[in-house]
Formats: sequence, C-alpha cells, structure tokens
Amino acid sequence: MNHLHLLTFARGSALNWALMLCVAGIVLRLFEIFGLGRKTDLAKPRINSPGSGWHTIFSRSLPPQGMLKREPVTYIGGYVFHLGLLTAILFFAPHIELIRSMTRLGWPSLPSPLVDASVVASIIALGVLLAHRLNNPVKRLLSGLCDYLAWTATLLPLLTGYMAYHHLFIEYTLMLALHIFSVDLLLVLLPFTKLFHTFSVFISRWYNGDIFGRKGVAS
Repeated sequence: MNHLHLLTFARGSALNWALMLCVAGIVLRLFEIFGLGRKTDLAKPRINSPGSGWHTIFSRSLPPQGMLKREPVTYIGGYVFHLGLLTAILFFAPHIELIRSMTRLGWPSLPSPLVDASVVASIIALGVLLAHRLNNPVKRLLSGLCDYLAWTATLLPLLTGYMAYHHLFIEYTLMLALHIFSVDLLLVLLPFTKLFHTFSVFISRWYNGDIFGRKGVAS
C-alpha cells in the first residue's frame, strides 16, 4: 500500500468507522449517565433559584478566587491548550470544509497563520502541563495510564497536523495520513476515556449547580 492508498483509507473507511464508534460510544455513555436517574428530593428547596445549573456551567469555567495565583500553570496552561485546540478544530479552513462535506454546515475560517500559532501554543501548553504533572508529587501520584493516554491522544493530532501543514520530516501525503489516523484514534478513545469530559463536563456542572441551588449553597 503506497502513501496515497494509505491516505485514502485514513480519510475514508477508517474515518467513517471511527466516527461511528465515537457517536455510538457517546450515545452509550450518555444513556448510562441519564439512565442512573435521580432520586426524588423530598426536602423543600431552600431558595427559588431558577437557572442555577446554567449559572454554574459558566462560573466553573473561571478559576475560583485565589486559585489562579496558587496554580497558574494548571489554569493558564489549560486555557491556552483548550482555546488553541478549539481554534484549530473549528476555524482551520480544511477542517471547516470537512465539516461542511459531512453536515452541509460551514462558517468563515480564521487566517492560517493565526490557527498555526494557536496549534503551537496548544502543543507548548500540553508540554508544560505534562512537565508540571510529572514534577508535582500529588498530581504524579494521582495520575494513571488513562491520563497519559489521553494526553498522548490529544497531542498527536496537533503535532502531526502541524508537521503536515509545514511539510516537516516526512513526505506530505504520508504525514497527512498519519494526522488523520491520529484523529481516528482520538475519536475512538473519546467516549471510553477521560476525554469524555468533553461532553460530561457541562452535564455535571449543570447537575451540581441545580443541586446546590435547591440546597441554598452558592455555586
């Protein structure tokens, strides 16, 4: 199989299977979460707090008071990584065209140099966060194989995409195929690893905010 055939397989059958597994896994995990149910709360709500769940979704996206000063690497690195990754996925012209081909939805792209800079920032942030995790005794103790697997699966699409865009080290067609394979891997792992927080984070924040609101606890 030459490089062109490998690329055709990566963005054809492999991508289709990865997408199907990802969607099926997400549906299964969401069914498990919502299937747990919620016991009837017989206690009278302390206060009337409509929208407390939605408020928590946004408030928990900001660092708690004092935490930015206490853990600057975690918060700043996390923001840089997530914003850079989101920019690369949603505002790079070829990615938008791929989404348009599958969903018929599209939107304006950002200039390629800006997206390129965001990818570099994300890669650097990931490296800094890994170094911080390895050098922090508590975080290192709490980290397991799944944490490092999630880190690797997230880094590979960024790194291979950057290398493909700049035609670095490996022939372009092969590098593009490796980039798409890394995306396939990320899609397959997403529902079954800690990467699923991409979806569950907003559900859990809303749930916690709603519960806290009923109990009169500020969230």
